[in-house]
Amino acid sequence: MATEPLSGVRVLDLTNVLAGPYCCYQLALMGAEVIKVERPGSGDLARVLGADPKRNKAGMGISFLAQNADKKSVTLDMKAEQGKALLKRLVQTADVLVENFRPGVMDRLGLGYEVLRNENPNLIYCAISGFGQDGPRRDDPAYDQIVQGISGVMSITGAPDTAPYRVGYPLADTVGGLTAAFAITAALNANPRGAFLDVAMTEAVVSTMGWVVSNYLFGGVLPGAHGNENTTSAPSGTFATSDGPINIAANRDEQWQALAKHLNRDDLLTHPNYQTREDRKQNRHALRQELERVLIARPAEDWVRELNALGVPTGQVFTVPETLSDKQLDGRGLIASLSAHGENMRLAGSPIVMDGERRTPQTAPPTLGADNAAIWSELGLSDAEIDALKQEGII
Repeated sequence: MATEPLSGVRVLDLTNVLAGPYCCYQLALMGAEVIKVERPGSGDLARVLGADPKRNKAGMGISFLAQNADKKSVTLDMKAEQGKALLKRLVQTADVLVENFRPGVMDRLGLGYEVLRNENPNLIYCAISGFGQDGPRRDDPAYDQIVQGISGVMSITGAPDTAPYRVGYPLADTVGGLTAAFAITAALNANPRGAFLDVAMTEAVVSTMGWVVSNYLFGGVLPGAHGNENTTSAPSGTFATSDGPINIAANRDEQWQALAKHLNRDDLLTHPNYQTREDRKQNRHALRQELERVLIARPAEDWVRELNALGVPTGQVFTVPETLSDKQLDGRGLIASLSAHGENMRLAGSPIVMDGERRTPQTAPPTLGADNAAIWSELGLSDAEIDALKQEGII
């Protein structure tokens, strides 16, 4: 790939499961050399997570495969004195270190930021945690679902009679990882380099809840769960058709008028309950029922084609398999194929297209410790020393 903006940047990935690995995967896709530092014998917990028991047993669980392509893997016991010394030597060669242990763990190991900064004053040290490096919740365990609950996301997800609901994928982990990747790339642009980045997943999620938070802070509006309805406008939400739901976002008056006319419901345009945006918002459920009387007669694809042509934003509600096979996603090459470990893998590449080129993974997720010989010998260790460290369980 020609476009590698992070080429020459070395990242030490000390992270596990999702938030940290996802962060480092995005950096790898942008050209960084990412060295995953894992516990000997077991490695990243994600190696045994996923829907395929055989892969889990082999230490290549689907959860691991999804976030760890384009990385190298070394093993290291950071509790052992020799392991601590090796990490310090590795830090001297790195630009970035990312960890997502509970706050204080690296300090207790004698490998906190202040110690490692002495080894490399230009080190960018990124600590990802659930709640941040200080505060009353600092030491609380913070899995994705815990953060979704505490951030308020679950309270506004679902319908009034079903909430609270968790978002259907690890939202907090993923947003936390993206936030960390953004922070790291910003810090790489500083001159001189060197920073401690404290990324809290909860704060990352809350910062994305823009209108929900500001409506409460400025307008005193208590956020609630509204199902598939867009509370800022109507008709704007999910509607039934003959073969499945569609989303319609007629947020502007001209879009509402075009929608009503195309459905041959001009009568709704003069109805007193639907005259203004505020009228339509107040009577949104009755309005949806009126529109669905027409929409239910024909398939989703027809309505999507016709309404979009009129400038009324409309889209189908796909299942995940339908999304992955959709001509738009397929045509832009987000999902890449990679032959490795005796099989053909399909993995998501970078969501960024730069100068017309998308970064996709070039190397498969590594087996545990696959790069021990190459990385440790780079630091000056002989084959005999590497073998001895392996026998002792240090690597």
